[in-house]
Amino acid sequence: MVKEEVSAPETAVQKSLVLVVDDEYGPRESVAFTLSTEFAVETADRASEALAKLRQREYAAIVMDIRMPEMDGIRALEEIRKIDSLISVIMLTGYGTLLTAQQAMAGGANQYLRKPPDVAELLEAVRKQTQATALRRKQAKLATDALDLNLALKKEIERTEPQVWQGRASAELVHDLNNPLTVVIGYATLLAEEARAIGERDAELGRKLLEYSTMVEKAAEYCHHLSENWRLASKKLMEMTSLDLIQIARDVQQVIFFGNVSIVLSGLAEAPIMGSKYELMRVFQNLFKNALEAGAKSVTATFAGTGANVEVILMDDGPGMDAESVRRALQGGYTSKATGTGLGLGICRHLVTAHGGTFELKSQPGKGTTVRLTFPAAHRG
Repeated sequence: MVKEEVSAPETAVQKSLVLVVDDEYGPRESVAFTLSTEFAVETADRASEALAKLRQREYAAIVMDIRMPEMDGIRALEEIRKIDSLISVIMLTGYGTLLTAQQAMAGGANQYLRKPPDVAELLEAVRKQTQATALRRKQAKLATDALDLNLALKKEIERTEPQVWQGRASAELVHDLNNPLTVVIGYATLLAEEARAIGERDAELGRKLLEYSTMVEKAAEYCHHLSENWRLASKKLMEMTSLDLIQIARDVQQVIFFGNVSIVLSGLAEAPIMGSKYELMRVFQNLFKNALEAGAKSVTATFAGTGANVEVILMDDGPGMDAESVRRALQGGYTSKATGTGLGLGICRHLVTAHGGTFELKSQPGKGTTVRLTFPAAHRG
């Protein structure tokens, strides 16, 4: 008796909820019966009824006929996306409405099937699309949680003394992890989308998947380092190795900012220094991010050799800041962004100084911002 009472609810919970929408009783019930072997199924005989159901509860997928009275599938799709932008929608089309189905795909449908659908094809399509919905909902929740955490951190920083560096260590970690984690999520989405098409064994798709997985690996490695760095911060100093500062900036542009063409690197072909790779990645990450989020359309990093030093001048065409905003930004705990923590420039200055370098910032309203960094050059040979 006890086993039966426990196992029955668990089986029901495991079934994804699917909504079948069709004004014709026979086709509607046939599709619902076919899907009921694997899914929990509800039906609606009008688009208006389906929209009402969608406002009341969350579904994993919708299977909907294109031709219906009162409101056709194309119009219903527009309304569905206003209520739930993440749910997968599969459109059913007759032979005479193929063009309409293609229009539905352009309008936000995830897949279309010929009507009446083949049983195996229908089941496979719903399996795939319910999984896609679950993935999108999970990613959306992660993004929302990250935003909520960022806002909470900002309020905490405003409440406490911003000059206390160690008191902000955990907030700084989350601040720096935010960008690479967003990249991990973004590329994971691309991998999932491409994986659905890999069944054709297309060589070009295979190449893309390899490229995306490499980016995911690099971003994840960066996240791991940031976490370990703060966990062990009190036990050891930064490990300095010989590296190329230009390659560091290029990695940040490609991995963290998806190869954003607004970021331009110029000047020296290479700039050898002694430093910590991931800490310097944090410097460029924050400087590029601050400029772009402030509204800059272009950010140019120019590398030059000045005697015993390597100099980097970052110029952007953003809105700029007045003298008081510059002072407060360098002090830490100040930001003009709704979701910012005000830690970015303070982190950069701290890390550049730890490398034996200098950090200067100049900005004027309406004239953009210029950041000048210097690092001791490494000996060649």
